[in-house]
Amino acid sequence: MADKPQADVKMSTASKTRKSLYKLQKMKEEGEKIVQVCPAVLGPMFAIAAEMVGCDIMRIPSMLSMRSGISMEEEHTAACLTIRNFREFVQVIHMNFYMGAYFYADKVRAVQEGAQYVIYGADSILPMGVTNEVLKYMSDNYVPTYGHIGAISGWQTNATGYKKVGKTAEDAFKIFKWGYEYQENGMGGMTIELTPMEVSQKIAETLRVPVVSIAGGAPCDGSEMVDMDTFGMMPKPASHAKAYAELMPFLCEAYMGWLMDVKSGEYPEDKHGYHMDPEELKKFYEMMDNFQAK
Repeated sequence: MADKPQADVKMSTASKTRKSLYKLQKMKEEGEKIVQVCPAVLGPMFAIAAEMVGCDIMRIPSMLSMRSGISMEEEHTAACLTIRNFREFVQVIHMNFYMGAYFYADKVRAVQEGAQYVIYGADSILPMGVTNEVLKYMSDNYVPTYGHIGAISGWQTNATGYKKVGKTAEDAFKIFKWGYEYQENGMGGMTIELTPMEVSQKIAETLRVPVVSIAGGAPCDGSEMVDMDTFGMMPKPASHAKAYAELMPFLCEAYMGWLMDVKSGEYPEDKHGYHMDPEELKKFYEMMDNFQAK
């Protein structure tokens, strides 16, 4: 009897190896620091390197999220392709996918979009600045979220500005309540940005879910840095950033070496190709001569 064909389909999107929200929660409870990276538009090659050394979370947007004049349908298609593209390269690291605000302005659409992103390979959805009502609806419908409090980056800075927050006791307590309400409405973890070190740390210690700091200096449950900062690729380094490599000069040096070799004729050399059998080459030349003679 022939073997039955195996269907290339999974009944669940769960993975035993991937760093799920559950595993991140365990890391917090066990006191293990969470390392979060943001390859952003640099591409999946950076995610591969991060996964190879054991980083825990990568936060990525759609490859079209930085462009203007695109429709929601184009953005949705790009989002699905971005997630699938990254997931084909990395299998373990937690993928926190940034969902454009227009997709969670309506709670039903937020579930539709978020659920599809999870099916494509995201481990959690980042709805930056989501309301508690929409967040709860997403959580009630099992869309995993890992969000953000403190300074709101992205398009929201048009209204709020990108500045330090939580400098007064009242403002700091508002940020705590913001995070607490997110937690109680089902958010599985969050980053906290541009708040005083003491405030960030106290909030991280008080909330049950993981709290990872950005641009705050506090250790919290872990830290995030954008790859453009990690690799020294920003024109003006941010005060919170620490560059661990100067990637742009390295890239330019490699491209310049390649350019100069091509221009001067030093590349390609004979060793970079291979040769045809002499008899076959002779016949090929004859065929070309006959073609040109017509």
